[in-house]
Amino acid sequence: MTMYSHPPEEGYEGVYLQTHLDDVARRANEIVPAEATTPDDESLQRVVETLAYVHDFGKATTFFQEYLRHNTEPEYKPCRYHAPIGSFAAYYALDAQGFESETCLAGFVAVAKHHGRLPDVTQYIHDRAYNSENSTAGAQTNAEQQQAAIAMQLNNIEEHVPELAADLFVAATDNDGSWDGFRQSYKELLDEIAAAVATESGTTINRESLSDSCYGLVLEIWGSLVLADKTSAASRSENTASESAYEAVQPSLQVLDEYVGDLEASSPADPDGSRTERLNHYRSRARAAVTENAKQFAEDGGGVATLTLPTGMGKTLSGLSAAQTVRDELDGERVVYALPFTSIIDQVVDEVKDIYETDTLGRLLTAHHHLSETKIVDEDDVDADKADKNDDVAGILAESWRAGLTVTTFVQLFESLAGPANKQSMKIPALRDSVVILDEPQSLPLDWWKLVPRLVAILTERYDATVIAMTATQPQLFDEATDRGEEVTELVDEPDVYFEATERVQYELDESTERYIETQEIPKPYADASAELLTAVDAGASTLAVCNTIDSARALFDELIDIQDSLLNVGDIYADELSKVESTADIDPQTLATRITKRSDQSILHLSTRLRPVDRLKLIETAKELTDNGHGLITVSTQLIEAGVDISFDRVYRDLAPIDSIVQAAGRCNRSFEREQGRVIVWWLDVPDEQQKTPAEAVYNRGATLLPVAAETLDTVREADESLSETTVARTAVTEYYKKLHTDKNVGKQEYAEYVDNARGDKLAELSLINQRNAVDIIICRTEAERRQVEQVREAWKRYEFDRVRRLMDELKEIRVSFPIYHGESDKKEKLGQLNPVHSDTDVLCLDVRKHGLSQYFDQNTGFVIPDSTAERRIL
Repeated sequence: MTMYSHPPEEGYEGVYLQTHLDDVARRANEIVPAEATTPDDESLQRVVETLAYVHDFGKATTFFQEYLRHNTEPEYKPCRYHAPIGSFAAYYALDAQGFESETCLAGFVAVAKHHGRLPDVTQYIHDRAYNSENSTAGAQTNAEQQQAAIAMQLNNIEEHVPELAADLFVAATDNDGSWDGFRQSYKELLDEIAAAVATESGTTINRESLSDSCYGLVLEIWGSLVLADKTSAASRSENTASESAYEAVQPSLQVLDEYVGDLEASSPADPDGSRTERLNHYRSRARAAVTENAKQFAEDGGGVATLTLPTGMGKTLSGLSAAQTVRDELDGERVVYALPFTSIIDQVVDEVKDIYETDTLGRLLTAHHHLSETKIVDEDDVDADKADKNDDVAGILAESWRAGLTVTTFVQLFESLAGPANKQSMKIPALRDSVVILDEPQSLPLDWWKLVPRLVAILTERYDATVIAMTATQPQLFDEATDRGEEVTELVDEPDVYFEATERVQYELDESTERYIETQEIPKPYADASAELLTAVDAGASTLAVCNTIDSARALFDELIDIQDSLLNVGDIYADELSKVESTADIDPQTLATRITKRSDQSILHLSTRLRPVDRLKLIETAKELTDNGHGLITVSTQLIEAGVDISFDRVYRDLAPIDSIVQAAGRCNRSFEREQGRVIVWWLDVPDEQQKTPAEAVYNRGATLLPVAAETLDTVREADESLSETTVARTAVTEYYKKLHTDKNVGKQEYAEYVDNARGDKLAELSLINQRNAVDIIICRTEAERRQVEQVREAWKRYEFDRVRRLMDELKEIRVSFPIYHGESDKKEKLGQLNPVHSDTDVLCLDVRKHGLSQYFDQNTGFVIPDSTAERRIL
């Protein structure tokens, strides 16, 4: 009987089992470097190669082949499953070659779960191997049924394909073991494996049996095996992947140096010159020092470094220079640049595109987040049919971070290092010998603050990666490494020098904030806040108000419109322009800004995540044109504008928040040093309609109650009632604030870190960097081009072109809004029921704003709304 790993099907030839196993083994050797080792200094490459030979060994039964070809279930259903027998074969094959027990156990789990996700490792090993002598046939556990099935599978393989089995075990064990040896020792293996993780009684597990490094080892060999297996299966041939299939094209440090050199040549730098010339001098000085210190850091062996610079000092370019310097010095292959928000990824990606004159579809650069098209397509794949056939491979390679530089999110990085799903695991091998940049690490959720250092330790100790944490407000996340005797290197010589050199803003505490400090009573009414914003813009200052919730932003925006109905609404002008064009791509922000300035000296803009991503981007670009030209613009926004948005206002008003968030908001004030100094005013906004708490208290006083700590710190570092300098807030206050959080509040959940030490893959899989919520995704069509895209999805679905459906849905992500539905909000669910799904097998809804009766779901200034809803609106 011919044994297939993947059967013949429409458009594809079948793949023989032996061919697939040989191919996966070959790929494993490409993915895992020859010098990589386990914690016990064994060859990691040989471990994964061994697993590759046996991972699908269970497919060699007639039970599985009948199911594969004819969808026929065996009489004893557990005989159909192929991973369990493969996991025992993996343990045997590694043990036969003399690998340490923990390595054999890690291999056992990796093969058992090469189509699943990681379990509670210790408990899983014990349960899969433990066999109660008193159990009867009718009372067998699932594991014991599985063990019985494996015994039947062994006999089946011996009866039908013993030669195939013999050849596989020769390859898997490098002649140190055999098929007969495995078959005859199977029952003994059960006792050996169970005993390895059990207490003396044998009936319960001993969590001390596995070392703290075990989980990192399991992650790496599992991820490597999954990547080799999935790319082999997607390629459908042993020859479709060249020897360079997993290699990266490295962004050149020389090209980056030349790019920065050109920038510096066009911008005079003089420490004794004008303000702009002085700033250019300090930018150049900072980057030169960072690059030099990065070289010494690498020569000292790497590890964890911090890069602390204020806004405006070229942190992105300095960070890229440092990362590529370390990569070259340590012979690494990849750089992973991780940021907290998808909204700022595109800015970094666009800058890298300009530097290297590239796109995100090659082996040099990948953008990986939920709104990106993520694939690696080789330049010689010009044949359309071939490209279509390899779309899955292209996606796998990119989502596995095989490019030389991947720009991604903290969610993608840390959730893949903690409790990854099967698909997420494939990026783990790329982290070996990589340089990982953490941009704005203070944005990580407080609950993760004890887990992140533990995951970073896995990166540096298990995968020999280097980590650079860069921000203006270092959250002291890696003090734990210092406590363990490991040095954390600051790449910036005397950071205070650069903060004092910039001094772009001064901070002021509004009377409402003073009241919060003293009594936590009487916040600022929206009418008073609106009047103050209007006074500021009347004085010629472009103004930004950053609110803590969507409801708060809407309340302030509505109040401004009510008080000053002559303000020109940027959203209205944008909507009018959008109605005249075929696509949003046809809208030019510069032209839009010119149209606005011709009509009025003052305008107002609202920004939140209820606006489509593509609209937000166009509106922010328009706002930048307006502020650059000195137009009197009031922008009311949620926190989405705080991180990395390259726009500058004369004044910024920030609702009370943790100090790092206040500093982030200040990064939007006098960003380009248009004035000698900008003003950042911290106020405490009132409760919006229908809510119980002020937005600041609702967002930041859950759990760690951050506001009192922030307010107390600001009060402590100032003299009397004076304004605060940028250095005082960004350096002194930030340091004191984080010290209080770590010592007084002891932020971070210790059990999260213990999940890693105890190899609790099941618990780690439950964690998320994003607050889990029930949400409905809605595609909002505002142009004819977008309506045609939705129709193309529906037509492709009708024709069962599911790959095309997936690609088209990816393209629609930039016009998709996520709307949260909270417990008790059945009225919202009912009203959303008026919107139809994009196609019959998706939960994603579609809203055409021009359709009769549906326009009430969309406001062209504030975005998606539930019509006439009185239910409580929630946090961004």
